[in-house]
Amino acid sequence: MAAPVPEPLLQIEGLHKSFDGHAVLSGASLAVPRGCLVSVLGRSGAGKSVFLKCLADVLRPDAGTIRFDGRLLGAGDVEAWADFRRRCSFLFQSNALFDSLTALENVALPLEQTTGLSGKEIDGRSLEALRQLELDAHRDRYPGQLSGGMQKRLALARAIVTRPELVLFDEPTAGLDPLRRNAVFSMIAKYQRQFGFTAVVVTHDVPEALVASDRVALLDQGRMCFEGVPADFSASNDGVVHDFRDSIAALGSTLAAIRRGEASSSADP
Repeated sequence: MAAPVPEPLLQIEGLHKSFDGHAVLSGASLAVPRGCLVSVLGRSGAGKSVFLKCLADVLRPDAGTIRFDGRLLGAGDVEAWADFRRRCSFLFQSNALFDSLTALENVALPLEQTTGLSGKEIDGRSLEALRQLELDAHRDRYPGQLSGGMQKRLALARAIVTRPELVLFDEPTAGLDPLRRNAVFSMIAKYQRQFGFTAVVVTHDVPEALVASDRVALLDQGRMCFEGVPADFSASNDGVVHDFRDSIAALGSTLAAIRRGEASSSADP
């Protein structure tokens, strides 16, 4: 018997978003269970980042509802959105670290901006976040003095220093080679379980997402055409899921057919 799905921390219903008459989201819905790592998959340009930015209130959807912890995040509800921002962090694709600030200063910044903690308390919390992500020895270094993997961990330390309940990840493995993609997904999964936050990751990296995630969703034509556990995604016979999931196998078959054709034509007189 399948384990029961925890209650949603985040519930999205019928999200619509258009730009200059072009519909990017056309009724996208998603339930994000509390304490789970949920990956939103989709091809490049499918609207994954637009979907995530609507959740983070970076973009305003044209229609639809977003509920956080059961509370409706209405367009004009300043109090509800302020409460959401206190309890949520956003990890940008580019890390968005400040080059002029040290590692410690980068991590401390959200606490300085959103809390009334004393300087001593902020330093203590920030150092603890660096320690938890094995960066405390680099507290006085600037982002440019850190490796790409360390910069990712620094960005995550800054995201978790406020002890959020929800962390949104925008294409965290964009532009990385396979080994580094594996490392980033391992990092997200490790710390998501260690700290117990709920995570939403938008990505087009299927193998890594299926291994690391508790649940996955596939965004296509502005809607979620699949939502469920990775095993069901891997076994799905849905045409859209099949085409997206098995694109590498399809490429292999196509190339094999091309090579067979080349071999036979080269043998012809």
